Order: sequence, then C-alpha cells, then structure tokens
Amino acid sequence: MIEDPVYVNHPLIKEDTIQFREYQRYLADSCLSASTLVVLPTGMGKTVVALMVAAEVLERKGGKVLFLAPTKPLVEQHSDFMERSILCRSICTLTGETTPEERELLWNRTDVIVSTPQVISNDLKHERIKLDNVSLIIFDEAHRAVGNYSYVYIADEYSKVKTGLSLGMTASPGSNTQKIMEVCTNLHVERIEIKTELDKDVSEFVHENYVDWIIVELPNAILEISNVLRSLYDKYVAELKTTGLMTPGRPATMSHLLDVQKEVQSRLNRGEKNRKLYNALSIQARAVKVNHAVELIETQGVTPLSSYLKKIKEDSEDAEGSKASKAIASSEEFSIVMDMVSNTKMEHPKISRIMGVVSQQLNSRPESKVLVFTQYRDTCDMVMEYLSKIDGVRVSKLIGQSGRGTEKGLKQKEQLGVLQRFRDDEINVLVATSVGEEGLDVANTDLVVFYEPVPSEIRSIQRRGRTGRNRDGRVIVMMTAGTKDEVSQKSSDRKEQEMKKRLYALKKEWDSQNTGIQMRFEIN
Repeated sequence: MIEDPVYVNHPLIKEDTIQFREYQRYLADSCLSASTLVVLPTGMGKTVVALMVAAEVLERKGGKVLFLAPTKPLVEQHSDFMERSILCRSICTLTGETTPEERELLWNRTDVIVSTPQVISNDLKHERIKLDNVSLIIFDEAHRAVGNYSYVYIADEYSKVKTGLSLGMTASPGSNTQKIMEVCTNLHVERIEIKTELDKDVSEFVHENYVDWIIVELPNAILEISNVLRSLYDKYVAELKTTGLMTPGRPATMSHLLDVQKEVQSRLNRGEKNRKLYNALSIQARAVKVNHAVELIETQGVTPLSSYLKKIKEDSEDAEGSKASKAIASSEEFSIVMDMVSNTKMEHPKISRIMGVVSQQLNSRPESKVLVFTQYRDTCDMVMEYLSKIDGVRVSKLIGQSGRGTEKGLKQKEQLGVLQRFRDDEINVLVATSVGEEGLDVANTDLVVFYEPVPSEIRSIQRRGRTGRNRDGRVIVMMTAGTKDEVSQKSSDRKEQEMKKRLYALKKEWDSQNTGIQMRFEIN
C-alpha cells in the first residue's frame, strides 16, 4: 500500500508543496539557533532547508531575507521556487540587468530578495542599501566564500548586524580542514551541520549514480601533432631553465610555470628590474600557451586546437598583440602544426565514443535526457555539431554570458530558455560548459557525460550531481590515456576522498558536542 505524502505545515509555506523529510527539518531547526554552514549532498534539498529557515525567520522576526546565489540563472531558479512556496510575503529578483534605481526601490519594498552577490556588494559600497533590517542571509554555493569573492565582503558587513542570522549551503566545501574553516570564518558562521549519504535519515532518499570510465587511445595522426607541439614546449622550458628560475628536478608542469611567473612578478614588484626577468616572463608566457595547445590536441581534439592556433596567429598579426604569440607564430614548429591540422580529417576518438553512448542511451530509453559537460566552448560547439547528426537527438548548448572575441555568450534569458526547453523535452541532449555545473535544476537527467575529467573535487561533485536526483542516474567520464586527463582524474579523486574524510571528522566532532535541538516545524 502506497502511503500518502507528508507535507511541511507552516503559516508562511503554501500547503501541500514541500514534502516532509526529517533531516531537512532537523537542519532547518538547527540553523535557526545560530549562523550555520550546512553541508548536504547534491540533490538532497538544500533549497528546501533554506525555505524552511526563511519562513520561520520571517514569521518570528520579520525584516528581510536576502537569498544570494552566484549566477543569474540560479538566482532566477531560487526566486521561482520561493514564489511558488512562500505565502503573504513579497519576493523580488535583483541582478546586474536591473538598474541601480530600480534595485533600491525593490529593496525597500520587498520582504525576500534573491540576488547575485556582486549586485548586493556594489549597492552596499554605494550606500544604496543597508543590511540593518535583514534578518537572514542565505549564501548558496557557500564554498565560493574565499578570496575576494563578494560573499566575503557581504558577510563582513553583515557581521555588524548583531541580530543577523547567516545560512551557508554547499555540497562540497573543500578538500581540507583549512579550506572548510576558511569558508566558515569568512561567512562568520558559528557551527557546521553535516549530513552525508550514510546518515540513516538521508540514505533512503539517495539515488544511485553509476559511474563508468571510457579510456581512449590517441591515434597516430593526433600523436604526431602532439609530438611537434611538445618539442616546441621542451624548447621553451630549456630556455627558461637557463634563467635559473625553475626548480631543478621538479617536472615542468603548468603549476611549475605559474610558480615561475609568481616569482618573477614578485621580484619585479619589489623594484628588481633587469633584462633576465623580463625575458623569463616572455619565455614563460610562450611555454604556457604551447602547454595549453598540447592539452587541447590530447584531451579535446583537432577542431578546438585549430581554433586556438588561429587565435594565436591573429594575435601575432595584431600590432598590439602579445610578444608570446608573435614568437610562437614565427616558429618552425607552429607552421608545421598548422599544416598538419589543416590536413587532418579525423577528430578526437572521444567524439565517436560519445556519439555511441548517447545513441545507445536514447535507443534503449527514448524518453531519456542527456547532459554532456565540456571544459571549453570550442569543444562544446564541436560536440553539439556531431551529436546533432544522430537520429532522435534534439541538442542545444548552455554556455556563460561573456563573449569571446566575435563569439557571443548566452544572456540570462537565453540560458533560462535553454533550460526550460530541456525540462519541456524540446531538447533531450544538452551540451554545457561550467555554467551548467553549479546548482542548476536541469530536469531529470538520466545520463551525464564528462568530455574530460576536472581536477576540482567541487566541480566533479557538481557535475555528477546533475543526475540521480529523482531516480537512479548514470555518469560516464571520458579519459585519454597518458594525458592530463589521468592527472585530473587522480587529483579529483584524491581531493574528494580527503574532503569526505575531513567532513566525517568534523561531523563526529560536532555530533559529540550537540546537545539536541527543539523541533519547530510541524507536518501535515
């Protein structure tokens, strides 16, 4: 016998809209007693926890609730959710597309403000708004609260409001205790609440994500291109070593090159000016560009590399172009690679494997929805073009707003339109860059494909989290043997395991100190 669903009962939450889950009620009640960072697996309803806390704060204390999210589509998503769920309170959305005058007016007359942090930070600095009457700030994707990100400034300003309450939410706060505590310190939270898939009250709602890896080998034609680029890279590294700025015995990785850049810049900033330093900086810039070209041909394909080489060529022909581009474009190796690329008809073997995987998924389950993640826009375009050739595939792309040269990004309304078409089944395959990773509700996705592994545990968790939300999902990670792909995968795995280890340790420590919390939410 199927039991009737149980719903949250609260004066400010619409009836029969929010299904009751004990762990969400526990988290919401806990967050009401002190400023808290909530760590909850992707797809387990962090936004519902935020809604429950917001409703109780508005009912008890009045004032305003400020709900911050890092991207405009995510802001729109949260705003829609609050509109559908909250009773008797006004709600507005603030983004950079809203004029400062209109933002100030909306701020003054609205109870729940959903906004990007950059807008709020800007308006605070220009004294268009104040946080004095804000009773609660919600920081979605709270792991961003590091460095100079706007969350840090807003939290600092809000810490001056003695009665203010903060709620940070994330599925992946960082791979080490230092990073996790940095987020807590920057948000001025007093406690951490952690729920994992292993908790009994959470596990019953967790859907399986089955992860498979497809490893491909580079064909000879692509290996030959890579070898020429690597010979040019080795030449620049050898030149850089003569400056004495590279650490002996340390591999000439990208991180090593970036450390050299930091060292040179630091010495120049201290007033040490000589030709050797400027020359080293120029060689380092060349090495970085060629290293990127190697990564493109080995992990992305001929088409993305071709696009990148053309940009270097165009930059070299510009009177104000970089010296690094001019030096690379004038090299013999560059000319050889350009010829090889123009005469190569094949594409990266990942493409044929992805086409096979997507075709198989849609043939076996025609109602399926597929999400493909790519690191680069050129790869995104290439993958979309090839997938569009498959019968039954209705494909579109989801990219960020910023333009790249002559290429325009997708405006907020265009991004939201693509997502809605995906939800409405007008699109069944979506190819996305990083804009699709963070928090967005991209419908019930059955299959997520990584065109390449990402070295960040946060991004990897977010990518996987786009499936397995309402039913079991499948994840496929494409990897090229013997390339940066393998390094990225190992890095992500190591960081994720470390993060889980740290979270379990923090959870154990916190649970030992927790003395119990009064439950305030009723159920229907």
